[in-house]
Amino acid sequence: MARDRHSRAAVYRYVPHTIRHVPEGGAVCEAFCVARGCGAESGPQGDPCAVLDWCLRHTGRTGHDPFRRAFSDHARVTRDG
Repeated sequence: MARDRHSRAAVYRYVPHTIRHVPEGGAVCEAFCVARGCGAESGPQGDPCAVLDWCLRHTGRTGHDPFRRAFSDHARVTRDG
């Protein structure tokens, strides 16, 4: 049986990959006060310690103690081997 010129055959094979942090992409940390009605934010920081210090200062000033923290970085996927 002849194949239609528009049909495609799928080829599946396992190719191992690795994902790693890209140092030149940096990392960003932020904290968000989740106390009812507050909404204060640390803003994006490249230094996680700066975000932790912001949380401590905010708690000292306001008494608010619940925070949501977000950490993000840049990553690259490469084929192994």
